[in-house]
Amino acid sequence: MSNRSTPQILAAVLIGVGILVGIALPVPFVVLSPGPVVNVLGASDDKSVIQITGAPTYPTTGQLDLTTVSESGGPHGRIPLTRVFGSWLDPTSAVVPTRLLYPENETSQQVEQQGTEEMLQSQDAAAVAALRHLGLPVTLFVSVGEITPGSPASRSLHTGERILAVDGTPVSTGSQVVALVRKHKPGDTVRFEVLRSGKPTQVDVVTVPSAEDPTVALVGFVPVDGYSSPVKVTIRLANVGGPSAGLMFTLGVVDKLTPQQENGGLHVAGTGTMDVDGNVGTIGGIRQKMAGARSDGATVFLVPAGNCSEALLGVPAGLRLVKVTTLDDALSGLADVVDGRPAPTCTR
Repeated sequence: MSNRSTPQILAAVLIGVGILVGIALPVPFVVLSPGPVVNVLGASDDKSVIQITGAPTYPTTGQLDLTTVSESGGPHGRIPLTRVFGSWLDPTSAVVPTRLLYPENETSQQVEQQGTEEMLQSQDAAAVAALRHLGLPVTLFVSVGEITPGSPASRSLHTGERILAVDGTPVSTGSQVVALVRKHKPGDTVRFEVLRSGKPTQVDVVTVPSAEDPTVALVGFVPVDGYSSPVKVTIRLANVGGPSAGLMFTLGVVDKLTPQQENGGLHVAGTGTMDVDGNVGTIGGIRQKMAGARSDGATVFLVPAGNCSEALLGVPAGLRLVKVTTLDDALSGLADVVDGRPAPTCTR
């Protein structure tokens, strides 16, 4: 072996080692892939996903599937470059830089907690939207949620107190509370009327500037929506987080409370957030959710209107898209499908 060949061999070895190390090293990406689907008309862990008392319920047929996305990487644990390469070649997966999905240094515990909170809120909103659609009695209210330690709210308000009014304006939702507080400038006083020890009580709180935007006033607590009704809706579903199952929960509640089959016995899947007024919001991971739904046998998929453009980039064969913006849209679209009429769909 010549002296000249030795450095060349060594260089080749070092390059090879470098490539292997580069492939094995974790990278700052999140891989999105199709997750499990759950029939909201069925059972999970041997318990009905949707349980209703206080009103007559009716048998259901077919399926109304909520769809999910499985995530790897980011707060869930870094992934090797080999996984990223493989996902780039998989049309049902997506690779997204972690920084676009999660704040820096956010932990998996924080992500899970936020997802759980969003899921619980979506379940309540779904129940309210369904009950209001059916004309059943329901009363909305808003309470003081998590309070930031050391904030103005921590000195004046208590977690769990029901908020009756802000600056004399009655409120029943968290969005109303936030909007009224943000009418103020930092340093202004906001007057809250809360239910304390069973009595309406006025509490003045001085606002402070937001750390993100010093022109925005805040008081330092999270308002939490709630509702009361003689019709009790309980949704049981473990290991699923986020708000995107709201539409399917709402349809499931409506289906159980009406004698007709909203899905006509078909295998329907879908996604979309739901607010108490019956509006459907956009979500993430639409292509992964469609793939998961079709793999499970769904033939109809309810798509939030705001997700149509992305959905059209990869519609699985045999899956019919129905475009929705409200609960009424979803119900009328399903009726069109069941009766063999053209239903609103995503178009290019």
